[in-house]
Amino acid sequence: LIGERASLELRPGTVDGFSGRILPIRTEGGHSLDLSAFGVGEPTVAKAAEVKGDTCHVDVIDRWGNMVSATPSGGWLQSSPTIPELGFCLNSRAQMFWLEPGLPASLAPGKRPRTTLTPSLLYRHGEPYMAFGTPGGDQQDQWQLIFLLRHIHHGMNLQASIDAPSFHSEHFPGSFFPRLAAPGKLVLEGRFAAQVGQALQQRGHRVEWGDDWSEGRLCAASRTNGLLKAAANPRGMQGYAVGR
Repeated sequence: LIGERASLELRPGTVDGFSGRILPIRTEGGHSLDLSAFGVGEPTVAKAAEVKGDTCHVDVIDRWGNMVSATPSGGWLQSSPTIPELGFCLNSRAQMFWLEPGLPASLAPGKRPRTTLTPSLLYRHGEPYMAFGTPGGDQQDQWQLIFLLRHIHHGMNLQASIDAPSFHSEHFPGSFFPRLAAPGKLVLEGRFAAQVGQALQQRGHRVEWGDDWSEGRLCAASRTNGLLKAAANPRGMQGYAVGR
């Protein structure tokens, strides 16, 4: 699956003991759905930066070393409207169920929806070391992995790992209705060097450039030998690192 060229195919794997249909993939421009309707998209800031509600994230470490990582989200009115017959919203990401039967994530009694939420705790040498996470829908696992690799393998401190230019892929179908896929699409933050984007394009990626400070919403808190450290995302001027 890893080669010199970016594959534009979607090749799902299989898990022993599980089976299910693979639905046709909807691509950008390859559908006639009304994307302005209620129930469409992820519970996050609108494309026009109009804030009506958003996933948030918080990491806390107390003086005794207890750690909490939490990513509250789901049930926003603009993406999970009240169902008149029931009188409540599809909270806890129930909007991510599929209504088509026979799929691993099909709606059924007693089932839990899959979720993009990834509040994380990291151990080092068998001891709790760090709490970290981010809002961002399908970008959460991507941004967190980039942050983690920079901190662990490249030796960057927490703030530098968050501040460095980041990116995300939209190749895989989105988790939120209408679950669009953009094969080969790779969104780079504008602070990457132009030659980086050119090299990726030569490998077959469909590179799109974002603003200079547009990728990632991370925050993190760590504890080593009783010393507490914290860092927060400067993008959007919404994150804060506070100690007392």
